[in-house]
Amino acid sequence: MSKSPEEILAFVVEAAEDKKAADVVTLNLQGISLIADYFVICHGNSETQVQAIASEARKKAHEYGVTIRGYEGIDTARWVLLDLGDVVLHVFHRDDREYYNIERLWSDAKVVERV
Repeated sequence: MSKSPEEILAFVVEAAEDKKAADVVTLNLQGISLIADYFVICHGNSETQVQAIASEARKKAHEYGVTIRGYEGIDTARWVLLDLGDVVLHVFHRDDREYYNIERLWSDAKVVERV
């Protein structure tokens, strides 16, 4: 059984938070982009933490049977991208997040508020 974008979003955010990702932001791209329904953006304070966040999300995807369409940047751990189809996780090193500022590039997207 396939997971809804919201179910995927929930476990991706949980995985990031489990590894103490900083400043986790979720952007709703529905109606704005054909790339994905959601972007999850966060950062780690070291290469090791960036790798841990991305690896945890990847592990959860396998546990939930979600296909990983792409997994880039894990070797350098400066900007890791995990493409789960409807949800894309961007894990930055804290030094690179402000530089790339993809939240600004997607400023038309609504930030998803969680309770």
